[in-house]
Amino acid sequence: MLPVYRLALPALCLSLVLPWAFSVEAADPTPAAAEPPSETKPLERQPLPERSQEEAIALERKIPRQEQQQLQAGSDTFLALWKAANTADPKGAVIIIPGAGETVDWPQAIGPLRRQLPDAQWSSLSITLPDLQSEAMTPRGVQATPAAKAPDVGSKDSTTAAPIEQAAGGEAEVADKAVAETPDEQSKADAERIFARIDAAIAFAEQQSARSMVLLGHGTGAYWAARYLSERQTAQVERFVMVAAQTPNTAAPELDELAPTLKLPTVDFFYMDKPLDRNAALARLQASKRLKTSAFSQVSLKALPGNNKTQQEQLVRRVRGWLNPQNASN
Repeated sequence: MLPVYRLALPALCLSLVLPWAFSVEAADPTPAAAEPPSETKPLERQPLPERSQEEAIALERKIPRQEQQQLQAGSDTFLALWKAANTADPKGAVIIIPGAGETVDWPQAIGPLRRQLPDAQWSSLSITLPDLQSEAMTPRGVQATPAAKAPDVGSKDSTTAAPIEQAAGGEAEVADKAVAETPDEQSKADAERIFARIDAAIAFAEQQSARSMVLLGHGTGAYWAARYLSERQTAQVERFVMVAAQTPNTAAPELDELAPTLKLPTVDFFYMDKPLDRNAALARLQASKRLKTSAFSQVSLKALPGNNKTQQEQLVRRVRGWLNPQNASN
């Protein structure tokens, strides 16, 4: 009969080895079957903000908070600057529409008029216009991307090629869509967005109890204001002011076909020292003379190169004189 200690030795060894083996297995488990890699989703690119949005955000840091208004036009939220008339009995509100590339506080015409008209008993509201599709045939920031070479089957880079190709394809699709739209379609889309913003500005002025409204457009802003008045014929706006008016490159009809036909009093301020502006103003004047009933008039201004402050003061004085003819001598 074997000694008792010789029979107990194997059991003792197993009791020492088995717990250690189980602890190693628990710490470093081996999966029964490798899970298939999840499907790679295409990269989502956030749309670039419009240039007008970026400029408006920069202005918000400089303009007094009490002048800033965030107005809503459809899905667009845009910056407008409001200054109430400095009188207990305001005459009304002047809605100022900037031209292409201009902001709600542009140093030519827009800023000086919006700040000084309240001293002439008129509240002012300058609005931000959207970027024009008709002025940019391709989206900002989209560059041509060379076609990616198809990876070899089984290559370790094949899993990353798909999202890159899909992202490039998405940019190409956006570019193709922009090119596919005709200038007329783009101009119509621009007009709808601009008209919605003018509607929002008029609604805001009504909320401020403006008893009379005037649209004032500078540069291409004068064109869009004239087109709005021609197509919408809103009763709230009683007078229209154009300053250094221009027709956008791809827009139709021309400004000389629009402005003289408007049924409300319209004044056309132009700089006679600039040949292109003078010739365009002459075409508008001649068009108005061909109509039996036209409320169109013109005021020539003198350009003062190198003396912008005096030139802006001249403009403000003449606009105030047209708005308040009984105070023109003041």
